[in-house]
Amino acid sequence: MKKVMVVGAGFMGSGIAQVCAQTGFTVYLMDVNEDALGKALSGIKWSLEKFSAKGLLKDPPQTIMERLTPVKDLRHAADVDWVIEAAFEEQDLKEKIFRELDDLAPADTPLATNTSSIPVSRLARVTHTPERVVGLHFFGPVPFMGLVEVIKGEKTSEEIFKRGVEFVKTLGKTPVKVHKDIAGFVMNRIFGAAFRECVDLVAEGIASPEDIDIGMRLGYGWNIGPFEIADNAGLDTFVRVGKAMQALGEDHLVSKSDLILRMVEEGRLGRKAGHGFYRYGKDGKKVP
Repeated sequence: MKKVMVVGAGFMGSGIAQVCAQTGFTVYLMDVNEDALGKALSGIKWSLEKFSAKGLLKDPPQTIMERLTPVKDLRHAADVDWVIEAAFEEQDLKEKIFRELDDLAPADTPLATNTSSIPVSRLARVTHTPERVVGLHFFGPVPFMGLVEVIKGEKTSEEIFKRGVEFVKTLGKTPVKVHKDIAGFVMNRIFGAAFRECVDLVAEGIASPEDIDIGMRLGYGWNIGPFEIADNAGLDTFVRVGKAMQALGEDHLVSKSDLILRMVEEGRLGRKAGHGFYRYGKDGKKVP
């Protein structure tokens, strides 16, 4: 049975770990924060039980949970077939992780990053083997979303790029191939441009988040509106991504308003905090 290490037990990392375990991989879920690991495993168990109740799993939740092992350091990277980094969207932190992984992981093990904005090549350049570094940008919540961007860095080998595409298909996801490594890749640049305008319209009092979400759902066929997407992802994530994009010279993809930053400072982080652009009950459902 093949093995995967997921680095980072947050919202994205735990979702990636769940999907890999559901597929049949043995998974090491790594985080230096023990509380984060405990919360991640509890969340995965809850999610699997919900999926099972709906008849959406091939294996019992307990069997899938047995494929997951929480770990607090990177040394297990020496014994895996794939490594997927899903740490906070901070370049210095990600570079530190990739330096260590480059020394620990076998030479033929691909090193993937789930970064949503930082060019893959920037992370690959701190390694001695940039040809095996590839972007696998999952969309959250990972167990529900069918899309993964596969990004080819400047020095990513064609073989590793193809292996990334096939790995995504193995997980039951649909790959979108990104052949040129740019900040934000493809889907986040498109969404970023749209969301920038949405936030500015709300900040200027032109329309409410609710009305914009309704308009995008009914007028343009979006399954959920942009502010619902933001609440699901976490507004603190949007702040980090915005700062990363500005640092990369992509100011035109970031709102001029400080609205989201002020919301984050007030603790309004979105669904996970019970309050973002919308309010949420303890069950995570939106309160009318």
